[in-house]
Amino acid sequence: MNTTKPVIVIGAGPVGIAAAAHLHARGIAPLVLEKGDSAGSSMLEWGHVSVFTTWKNVVDKAVVGLLGNTNWQMPDEDKLPTGREIVEQYLQPAAATPELKNAIIYNAEVIGVSKQAHSKSSSTARDEADFTVHYKTPDNEHHVLHSESVIDASGTWYNPNPIGLDGLPVPGESQNQDTIAYGIPDIANADRAQYEGKRTLVLGGGHSAINVILEMMTLRAANPDTKIYWGMRSNKLDKLTGSGINNRLPARAKLGIAAKEAIEAGELEVLVPLQVSRIEKTDSGLLLDILVDGEQNTIEVDRIVVSNGFRPDLSILREIRLDIDEIVEAPTKLAPLIDPNIHSCGSVKPHGVGELSHFDKNFYVVGIKAYGRAPSFLMLTGYEQVRSIAAELAGDHDAALKVELVLPSQKEVEKDQDIPPLVSGACCSNPAERQAASCCG
Repeated sequence: MNTTKPVIVIGAGPVGIAAAAHLHARGIAPLVLEKGDSAGSSMLEWGHVSVFTTWKNVVDKAVVGLLGNTNWQMPDEDKLPTGREIVEQYLQPAAATPELKNAIIYNAEVIGVSKQAHSKSSSTARDEADFTVHYKTPDNEHHVLHSESVIDASGTWYNPNPIGLDGLPVPGESQNQDTIAYGIPDIANADRAQYEGKRTLVLGGGHSAINVILEMMTLRAANPDTKIYWGMRSNKLDKLTGSGINNRLPARAKLGIAAKEAIEAGELEVLVPLQVSRIEKTDSGLLLDILVDGEQNTIEVDRIVVSNGFRPDLSILREIRLDIDEIVEAPTKLAPLIDPNIHSCGSVKPHGVGELSHFDKNFYVVGIKAYGRAPSFLMLTGYEQVRSIAAELAGDHDAALKVELVLPSQKEVEKDQDIPPLVSGACCSNPAERQAASCCG
């Protein structure tokens, strides 16, 4: 592809910055639109949380190449960084390099992507039309940019899953947002006063929820009036607190062990399987109608923390012709590799432009947003995605299709707390068959 306009990248998180670096390395000008006022702004909202992978598996080679021309120093590669450390010690310095500092527009919230003079239903000469990217600034001024290709690396942080098991907010959820937190609040520091000595229901069956639970337990040790409920949609205790295949990262395993010890000591009340059906505000807190293991009940809490993951916001792409799987909301060719309904397929194999293409040519969704509703994204996977796409846009089709991801051996995993080797599984591409979970090889 012979690009004459900058390639527009939506989002200046780890994968967006990596996309800009790989485009630059290929001689293609990037233009990054970032909703926040700095690179990695959404990561700062969970900046107090440590990731499960070490520095050497957090950085991208092309970005490190740009940083190598400055006085930047690589952090301890075997250390587990926090979100804030990734932003301040890696993303912000990368965004300030001579190659990228003038290629990022901050406080630019993308509100829609389309094709010039073509709505979604317009087909005539569609492939030849430029993309139009509409964004607004804090003063609500509307801007439009044109490009021959767009890479959406906007992530999912601002679109958390609601409480309802049907994928929708439960009655009372939207009306009580001031007492409901999504993700991982900073319970130990900034948000401590909202939780210490209070009654909190933590919802979630993953390691993010365990992070919250352990912080809550620290508060309970300081103030015994702190009451903790842990609710999960299904019984995942053995999986989370055991030593199974999903705990091959030692940092995750430690969380599971700590949670198991807390349960055995009676330091938190586990509600499983839990379904919240209604939330009502009272003079003394939030009254919840719940179903626990099939039995109706009520509990009263002061706050709710929802750590049920996130989903992609596809509303800004409504005028784009996407090739999206109906179950996972990921690109159709990628979906069977990551569908959580068939988790036994193992880890995701390396993938790139071939799995990420859509009906509108030269439009790509990358990073965690490309994974749709699947929760198993790794930064290294996103870096390989954008390397492949940059090669394709530069016309190097062989390099684009040769997707590789070199991960540590199992010995290094055990020694350095790193990512387990990828295991490829033979998964079917038919959504109905995947739903039946009958096709894993």
